[in-house]
Amino acid sequence: MIEIINLSKSFGNNRVLDNLNLIINSGEVTVIIGRSGCGKSVLLKHIVGLLKPDFGQIIIDNNDILSIEDKDLDKIRLSFGVLFQGSALFDSMTVGENVGFTLKEHTDMEEGLIREKVVTALKHVGLEGIEDLMPAELSGGMKKRVGLARAICNDPKIILYDEPTTGLDPIMADAINDLIIELSNKLKVTSIAVTHDMVSAYKIANRIAMLYNGKIVEVGTPKEIRDTKDPLVKQFITGASKGPITEGK
Repeated sequence: MIEIINLSKSFGNNRVLDNLNLIINSGEVTVIIGRSGCGKSVLLKHIVGLLKPDFGQIIIDNNDILSIEDKDLDKIRLSFGVLFQGSALFDSMTVGENVGFTLKEHTDMEEGLIREKVVTALKHVGLEGIEDLMPAELSGGMKKRVGLARAICNDPKIILYDEPTTGLDPIMADAINDLIIELSNKLKVTSIAVTHDMVSAYKIANRIAMLYNGKIVEVGTPKEIRDTKDPLVKQFITGASKGPITEGK
């Protein structure tokens, strides 16, 4: 579904992505792990075309998104759904308006059909009958699920999850993990999640890739990552305070 080739991006003198290579398999959940500030969210922004790299390629469904015209890129973007780290709901809009926002702004779909798709999307995430509530009336977990409903409302081929369990208690975080797995199986979408929550990563991933110093240093199944011999990966997944990461390598 997605092939990332030699992707590089610097901000000033800070090289965030450094000849990064990664293949995202169709229909799988790929989890990208790494420390805070290592470039995980920057990578997501490149995949959806919000940032342009210094060089490299991103191939999505055989389209090099870095070399196509803006109108064609907009069409590809409509095949994405995004769950933002803070849910990113519009405070002045109702739940229903938030969930249907992409369809209203970027398609010619009739209002009645948008409402039907909003209801269906909310049902998928276990939130029925709350279309008229405002974001301020929702708990943190409900906001996350509304954000997820918005991500799937346009029937995406690819869903991007930016730290999907951040700010949630362990029980609600596990409920979000279950939803990600359920949506992946039910909707047959390709999913990419970035996180430093290893409990979540092990549960939802088909494959896990670790980002360190701008490169993917290891890719494997959850079991392969658990059993890694790489000292960098081992320090991160075990949360050890001492090791090559904190020694400045």
